[in-house]
Amino acid sequence: MKRLLLSLCFLALISSYSKAQDLHIIKGRTIDTASTTLLSGTSVAILNAKDSTLVKFTRTAENGTFELSGIKNGKFILLVSYPKYADFVDHFTLDSTSQVKDYGRINLTGMAKILADVIIKGNRTAIKIKGDTTEFDPKAYHIEPNSKVEDLIKQFPGFQVDKDGKITAQGKTVPKVLVDGEEFFGDDPTLVTKNLRADMVESVQLYDKASDQASFTGVDDGEKTKTLNIKLKEDKKNGYFGKAQGGYGTKDFYQGQAMFNKFWGKKKFSAYGILGNNGTVGLGWDDRDKYSGSSSLTMGDDGGMYFSFGGDDFDSYDGQYSGQGLPVARTGGLHYDSKWNKDKESLNTNYKIGSIRVQGNRNSISQNNLESGVQNNTSNESFDNDMLKQKLDAMYELKIDTTLTMKVNVDGSLKKGNTSNSFETETLGENDKFLNSSNRTLSNEVDDQSFNMNVLFTKKLKKKGRTLSLNLNQSINKSNSEGYLNSQNKRANVTGTGTIDSLTNQLKVNNITNNSFKLNTAYTEPLSKTLTVIVNYGLTLMNGKSDRRSFNQSGGGMFDVLDTLFSNNFELNQTINQGGAIFNYKKGKTVINFGSKFSGVNFKQDDIYRNKTYLRNFINYMPQASYQYRFSQQKSLRINYNGNTTQPSLDQLQPVRVNNDPFNIVEGNQNLRPSFRSNVSASYNSYKVLTNQSLWLSGSYGFISNPIISDVTTDGIGKSTYRYINFNGKMPTNFYLDAQINRKINALGEINAGLNVSANGNSSYNFITTDLGRTLNNTKNYSYSGGINISKYKDKSYSFYGRFGPSYNMARASIGRNSDGWGWAGYASGYVQLPAKFELSTDAEYQYNGKTQVLTESFERLIWNAALSKKFFKSENLKFSATVNDILNQNIGFNRSASNTMISQSSYTTIRRYLMFSVSWDFNKMGGGIKTQK
Repeated sequence: MKRLLLSLCFLALISSYSKAQDLHIIKGRTIDTASTTLLSGTSVAILNAKDSTLVKFTRTAENGTFELSGIKNGKFILLVSYPKYADFVDHFTLDSTSQVKDYGRINLTGMAKILADVIIKGNRTAIKIKGDTTEFDPKAYHIEPNSKVEDLIKQFPGFQVDKDGKITAQGKTVPKVLVDGEEFFGDDPTLVTKNLRADMVESVQLYDKASDQASFTGVDDGEKTKTLNIKLKEDKKNGYFGKAQGGYGTKDFYQGQAMFNKFWGKKKFSAYGILGNNGTVGLGWDDRDKYSGSSSLTMGDDGGMYFSFGGDDFDSYDGQYSGQGLPVARTGGLHYDSKWNKDKESLNTNYKIGSIRVQGNRNSISQNNLESGVQNNTSNESFDNDMLKQKLDAMYELKIDTTLTMKVNVDGSLKKGNTSNSFETETLGENDKFLNSSNRTLSNEVDDQSFNMNVLFTKKLKKKGRTLSLNLNQSINKSNSEGYLNSQNKRANVTGTGTIDSLTNQLKVNNITNNSFKLNTAYTEPLSKTLTVIVNYGLTLMNGKSDRRSFNQSGGGMFDVLDTLFSNNFELNQTINQGGAIFNYKKGKTVINFGSKFSGVNFKQDDIYRNKTYLRNFINYMPQASYQYRFSQQKSLRINYNGNTTQPSLDQLQPVRVNNDPFNIVEGNQNLRPSFRSNVSASYNSYKVLTNQSLWLSGSYGFISNPIISDVTTDGIGKSTYRYINFNGKMPTNFYLDAQINRKINALGEINAGLNVSANGNSSYNFITTDLGRTLNNTKNYSYSGGINISKYKDKSYSFYGRFGPSYNMARASIGRNSDGWGWAGYASGYVQLPAKFELSTDAEYQYNGKTQVLTESFERLIWNAALSKKFFKSENLKFSATVNDILNQNIGFNRSASNTMISQSSYTTIRRYLMFSVSWDFNKMGGGIKTQK
């Protein structure tokens, strides 16, 4: 027994000794080659030779020495970096022959001393991943003189920028762009990306921006916005720059644009103006979310309900131009921000005004596939919509002392609109049997006003990590509109032997207000070095009025006879109490958040005209959890879960009677119960320094229990009545997957190449009732796509970028017919620099939609644009251009969609081929003038 114990001890000793022999020490000292100065703070990294992942990292001491220990056997790369010096790179192998690898003195050469005989060549770290933040270094990319931020970010792997300036990064839309962490002209991203100079940028950061309270406490509250932050170089923060451009073309197309920016110290002032009829509207690609109150009925995160400003054809226009129709736009804005009093006080203000008029036509065909037969609908619409919008916002922040901060946000907007829409619709049954038709004309004048004020106090208490914050919010929204409905409707009678006509000629007057006051307080307590909890309580008081009146003509021709059947007057009062706790665990490379919020809602709605009161009391439950692991500075993994109780909307609850479209009626259901939505998402990011390879993976899956679904009754003449019910038998689901890999291929002349695949889909349910009975319908919409992208840039010569790939779309319903089809999409752009400072540039967008079982015609178009320009002066800041838009004249408006048993296709008026001559002037006096980076 003793021998056995001695043998085991001996083996353990030998094993531990051998393991210790397998652990190595790397050390050395960094010195300036020319001056023999010791370089302290030098970055020293050990990378795996196989995949360039980070193994160990340190910085040199004051005497320039470094030491890295605990490194196992294997093949590695030593990367030594110091600002303004060439990188030192060495491949080495560690084995059992030696425990210590001593580099001795490592000589670094200053970049200013490097000429053609340099032996050591470094690699720029183009991308760094810091937690949730991905940082891009512009020095690793190519910047042309007078190019803009948009031209820079188009080169980033995983990024796409469409022709309207919409940014997609790692498969997700980026709605917010900041400059040095501050808003620039509010939330309009294109005013930054299309006007800010690329040579002014120090770095670009991509991250999920948390709410102000979450940023202060450091604990995730689930409120995030995908954000780009443009950090400027210090020497580019003094001076002025801008651009002026004007052009005129065939068919009387024109465009004018000017922007002036002055930066001095900690102050920024900017002004811009845009006018034209060529589709440049200047209000930002997603401006509808910031200016309109006319989206569908909404529900706040706390469970509160609001009266909609829109919801019908009268006031649903929000001033957005999405390529449908012919626009005339006039927009402008002012921006000012400053910091003073030793950065204790700051101010950020924006004023924007925009006028847009859009005219055009839209033609649609749709097929409703029912068990009782197919119903085919055609619709021809003409529209003339005009809107003027103004918005003023300001943010003031005061650091009262080192522990107490106050932040005040105020904004207000005014919107005036005039709309005119005409519809001609017809529905036919089997064998082209007439079912119904409608000829409607709607005109409307709308006047909307909104005001919001938010005050946030944050206080750091004595104990480290202990904080207290208080958030107060007041919002007021008003909408007054007046319009006319004139319609002539026909429907087949019961026997099908004739038609029944009905006429409507009414004045519609809508007055809607929503007021809310919200209070939220959050307390953060560190429970240990690794665990923190944030406890919050919120109170919300809301009230609203919705008075929608319809008037018929009296004998004297005046619209003064109230139609009580199609008039509605509701008052809504709500009190919401919310509380919850979220725990945050952080240790090493791991961050975990978990917790939940609860809100109790007391809901009272009065139907004034019918003398009825509706009461609802309910609890909302909002659990959340997230896990994040950062493998290295270039690799991270994140998993999230979010759940929330979803209450029925007012549209689904209240019995609002409207007669705008007599063949599509919505009924309210006061017996609706809430549903519960769950969503799980994950993302993985990786970047390999030496191979310049990036990998982005993301996906999500969601499902709804006790969903609210539609119960549609369609009669024999094509009239559909919609009612909403709870359904426990099935759960609607949705999913999303996206994968992108990009890499520089040196064997092909340093071409950047990428591959992407994506899939998304949803499954939903609704009941269909016809003459044959009531049936549950399951609709599945799936879309799969993939593609490749390549790009290359050659300094002062040429560049090109292209992406192309197939897609397959599936629209399937258990009732009716499937509508599956292939598609192709592609985009290419590039330029060639010619002698005498001439430049030829071009871009093209290709779209193909194949035939389906329902839509038997394919669609194909190629929108090709090209421009020839000449630059003048040494700085090349004056440019004359001749541009041809839509050379092949194929820009035909087209759209396909599928919902429940309905499959639709529409075409619409668009801007087509024209020739334009223009001149543009870029001026710049920032930090000593223009410097071109290579």
